[in-house]
Amino acid sequence: MKDWLQSYIAAQHRAVDSVPLDAVAKATETVRTAWENDRQIFAIGNGGSAANASHFATDLGKGSSDAVGKRFRVQSLTDNLAWITALGNDYSYDDIFLRQLQNFARSGDVLITASVSGSSPNLVKAFTWAKENGLHTIAMVGAKRGKLADIAGQVIVVDDTHYGRVEDVHMHIFHMICYAFMEKTA
Repeated sequence: MKDWLQSYIAAQHRAVDSVPLDAVAKATETVRTAWENDRQIFAIGNGGSAANASHFATDLGKGSSDAVGKRFRVQSLTDNLAWITALGNDYSYDDIFLRQLQNFARSGDVLITASVSGSSPNLVKAFTWAKENGLHTIAMVGAKRGKLADIAGQVIVVDDTHYGRVEDVHMHIFHMICYAFMEKTA
């Protein structure tokens, strides 16, 4: 067991070390610009990435807002279970983020996601709509990159395909974005 744990941690270190810091800095600047211009920031994801999107919106909306004194207009579109299930049931699960964006998003807003595969149909559909409607788009993906890497305006690739490791690193990136404001470096 100890050998496996050491191997897992070593692989996790490699995944963290693969983070393209210039891309994270650019994403942080996109979030800053949205904040300065009173634009909305939407976070989406599936499974563990949905939880990460929710965590990001909480940290940016509370911790970062408290630190900078001006509120971030941020929400995770993964959090309204009634709306998600109504959209999934009445239309398609592929539309659960797209249809929420159609209600809330405007040109100049920001859409950010974390997706290990980069090819989840509901994320691809939301990003396609966002691109067509003038939103700034940021996709954090795993080594497979997927369709999101071709659609998103900004892409942050974690060079690993292990779901747990990549999801952990995506949360590191979400934290880096938030803490850049909390620690007043952004």
